Formats: sequence, structure tokens, C-alpha cells
Amino acid sequence: MTKIHLLDPRLANQIAAGEVVERPASVVKELLENSLDAGARRIELEIEDGGVKLIRVRDDGEGISHEDLPLALSRHATSKISVLEDLESVASLGFRGEALASISSVSRLSLSTAREDSDSGWSARSEGRDMEAVLAPIAHPRGTTVEVRDLFFNTPARRKFLRTEKTEFNHLEEVVKRQALSRYDVGFSLRHNGRAVHSLKPANNQLEQERRLAAVCGPAFMEQTLFIDREAMGLRLWGWVALPSFSRSQADLQHFYVNGRYVRDRLVVHAVRQAYRDVLFHGRHPAFVLYLELDPASVDVNVHPTKHEVRFRDGRTVHDFIFRTLHKVLADVRPDTVPQNASVPQMTGEPMLAMPETQSAMALTESAAGPSAGDAVLSNSSGAYQSQYRPQLASFSSEVADQRAGYQRLQTPQGLSTGDASVAPPLGYALAQLKGVYILAENQQGLVLVDMHAAHERITYERMKNARDGEGIRSQPLLVPMNLAVSEREADCAEQHSDVFAELGMRVERAASESVIVRELPSILADTSVEQLVRDVLSDLLEFGSSDRIRAHINEILSTMACHGSVRANRRLTLPEMNGLLRDMEATERSGQCNHGRPTWVQVGMAELDKWFLRGR
Repeated sequence: MTKIHLLDPRLANQIAAGEVVERPASVVKELLENSLDAGARRIELEIEDGGVKLIRVRDDGEGISHEDLPLALSRHATSKISVLEDLESVASLGFRGEALASISSVSRLSLSTAREDSDSGWSARSEGRDMEAVLAPIAHPRGTTVEVRDLFFNTPARRKFLRTEKTEFNHLEEVVKRQALSRYDVGFSLRHNGRAVHSLKPANNQLEQERRLAAVCGPAFMEQTLFIDREAMGLRLWGWVALPSFSRSQADLQHFYVNGRYVRDRLVVHAVRQAYRDVLFHGRHPAFVLYLELDPASVDVNVHPTKHEVRFRDGRTVHDFIFRTLHKVLADVRPDTVPQNASVPQMTGEPMLAMPETQSAMALTESAAGPSAGDAVLSNSSGAYQSQYRPQLASFSSEVADQRAGYQRLQTPQGLSTGDASVAPPLGYALAQLKGVYILAENQQGLVLVDMHAAHERITYERMKNARDGEGIRSQPLLVPMNLAVSEREADCAEQHSDVFAELGMRVERAASESVIVRELPSILADTSVEQLVRDVLSDLLEFGSSDRIRAHINEILSTMACHGSVRANRRLTLPEMNGLLRDMEATERSGQCNHGRPTWVQVGMAELDKWFLRGR
């Protein structure tokens, strides 16, 4: 008797179901994708017991013909692709033809459908050992209805891994939300145990899309977002990104779509994290709903059973496009571009994490004997600190000199010494200083509070970065070149990307098949661990096609210098000095956050002030 034999069709389908059907949410994902591929404009979902007892999906799509229906429940049967070339440029959400067969093998599934040109509808059920479809005529409007009952009734080992009804429904609802954000032109409704949960009408313009976005992601998200739409190199990125002040403790409000398909891709996550890094508080996560459109032939969606991961043909170009687009959008946020209905940071969301003690002490409890505004830039720092960074500071001497009396020179416009709110600039005009820490200003909306150290820290930091970018990254040769043992793949990468290293102020040459030599480093990174830095950059280049670790290290040093070089708490400023700081904030990129990601200013509107004092009641 032979040891090798063909699997029973039902057993084979149940094995495949292990990849496709993890829980009720997995079933809903597959059925929704089928409905969208069928051209549906309205999809209704009815759920019972979190989807374990019943999942019913109705759509008004094109339906399935009587001739095709027997194959609809068969494994690897599909209308989406027919030849190998179709697989190289998949434009539909589903294409493998395994979902319905896998679902029917672990549940009681029935499918009812009708086409517009047919006289009647038909139903199909898979029964028997070979799971052959049994057809019967029925009355049914155009479209398709799929009922999935008693999920995992015949696989108790799988069923016992399901969570509570509430948990399973939460996962299922998240899938519906994701699909609702992928197709604004389609209406969605969701009922659970007879109760209406969502009723989303089709959204045909940006205003209606934003209403759906608020319904799905919450109104607080919409109040703190910026809309973007950029095209370049055959790529288009559009959608909504939240201001850094609307950060999250978890990555639970991140939706990214590639050609309408929801994905969780490491390359995308890395590019977004890079763009937010300079403005996000440590340990927090950005929020966004973004859509990337590109040629389907440039992306492979067939790399994961759930199709959540994709592979880009030119990953480096995609990564750089996403990063540069978001980086520019966040850099361009100024007080006058912040949405008018944006509230005080974090007042509508989760509480901000506690600030590390070292940063808190540095930012808020400097003694009154700290440096004055005129001597703010490192003149009072320790001798060891000055010695460590003296070479780097020399290149910024002109920038430092400009700041020594900068705020002394800037005066409030004549006639507005205490601020004229009707013609005030975005951050208004200074009224007073509170405890030597905060500036109070009046603008058209009401009261503005500014953390003067955090604000000046960002201004100084951005000026230092601009000075560095103006003259490029200075490099210096190592006294003794360092030879590093690497893999052949890493050595190939170093040789291929020698221009990238050169742009970053490094000179890395291939020495042998499995070794490289480091001859030059950026001057400002003289005390850095050379080996670890090179290995980290090579790792980034291999995975993402680009790296910003060197710039990140340099920025960390500049950030520290800027922090030590900014006006301290308990430093008394005159009104002209305070107004000068406000004007600089309005002209500085990323001025809404300090170098550590803390907010630099908050707006308190008149309506909120009136509420505090019960006015109008």
C-alpha cells in the first residue's frame, strides 16, 4: 500500500481554511471583497453572536449566472484571472478562488444570486463528501446573498480558540470599517443581533467622505487632520494625516491602502514613522488614513495568504515618495494652517504619556540663574559639553550670532503694543508671562498659551538643521580606517549604494567579498560607534532601499545642542521679546512641537472660556 495519497476534498478545503478563515472577521473580509469586485453599490451585513451563529452579506452587484454557479463554491475557481499575465497585474481584491470553498468546508454556507438579465434567481449549497454544489431556483433581486451559519461547527478544535462574542464582533466591525474607508462610493450597513451599528451612505465628494471618516474614525480624528493629495513618478498619495498633537498610545488608527486594498506593510510603516519622527513624542504613534495609487503591475499582492502584505517592484522609490510627501506636509504646518476646529492637544484623545524626568527638569525647572536670552546658546554649558561639541558648534557660529540679540530687535507693530485681536497674526500678541514659563497671548480665536522654552528649542533646532543642509554634511577621515566583516549580500549593498553613503558624509568601500572599509565619517559623529552605525545603515538599505540613521544621529545631537541653547524657564522676557518669539514660531517649520514631540502652544477659544465661567447659561 502506498504511503502517499490524495487528500479528501473536504479535508483539503479545511486545511486551506486554516489560512483563509481565522475567525468570523476573516469570513466577512472575504465576502465583502467578493461583493466589491462584483460592482456592488450597496452592501448589507447581518451578524448574530459575533458572527459565529450567522453572517449574512447582501449586495446589489452583478450576480452570478446559472452556468457559473456550480463552480462558485469550488476550490481555485475564479472569474478574476485566467492566464499567468493576469497574476502580474491584479486589479481586483480577490483572485485566488479559494475563499468560498474554504468557508463552506467549516460552516453551513448557502449562496443565492440573480443577474439582471435572468428570469429567476438560483441558490447553491455544497453538500456531500465531494462538496458538490446543489442548485435550486429561487426568487431573488439582482445581486448576491451569502449566508454562513454555525462557523466551525465541524471543527471543534478551531471553534474553541474563538474569543467572546464582544471580542469577535469588534474584530469583525474593524474589517467593515476598513472596507468602508476603501470604497467611499459604496454604501454599507451593519446590524448585530438585530441592532443597527453602522449605516454609511455613499460619499461622492470630499465633504461626504470626511463625514464617513468621522463616523468611522471618530470626530476628534477629523478635527485634527490635514488633507493631502500629491502625485509624482507615476505615484499618487492622498488622504488624511493627523497632526502630531493627535498621537496615540497604540497604532490603532492607521489605515493604509494600496490600489484600494488595505495593507499592513513594513516598508510603508517605516516611511510614515520616519516622516513623523521629528515631531512625535517618544512612544506615541501617528494616526492617518492614506491611499497609494500606482500601476498594478508595480506591486505584487500575492505574497501572503491574507493579502495584507504586498511587495513593490521599486520599494525604494515608493518609500522615498511616501516619506518625502508626509515630511513636507508636516513641516509646512504653521499656526495659521492648523485646522480652526483643532482643540487643545490631547484634550479630546488619550492622555499624553508622562514626560521623562530629565526632559521635564531641563525644560521646566531651570534655575533663574540660567543663561539670559542674549547668551542662550551654550555659553553657560559645562566645560565638558563645550569641549565635546566645540568643532560642531564652529560651523554654526554665524547662526548662533544671529540669535544672540534676535528677540531684542523684533518689536511689536506700532499701535499694537498689547495686541489688537481683530488684526492679530495667528499666534496673536503677547499679554504677559506666567511663572517665567508660559507666554499668554491674545489672537482672533481667544487665548494662546506658549511654552517659551519648548518653542525656542524648536526654532533653534530648525535653524541649525537649515545651516547644516546649506553647507552639507561635513566629513572627516578616520585616523585608522576600520575594516568590517560583513556578509556578501551586505558587501554588495555597500558597493551598490556607495553614493548614498557619500551623500550622508561617509566613505565606505568594498575590501573583499565579505568585508568593507570605512574611511570617512560625518564630523559631528566622531564619537559614534562606527561599526554599529554602518551595520544599521546596511540593514535599512537591504530592507527599505534607503536609510536615514546617519541624519537621525546628527539630528539627535543638534536637538541636544538646541535644547541647551534655548531660553530657559524662569527667564523674564519683555513684551517685544515675547512677540519676537511668537513671530518666529509662525515662520518656523514644525513649530507646533518641540524637539521631543511635546506641544509648544495651545489655543483656548472663547467658547471654551465662556464654558469655564458658565457664561450664556
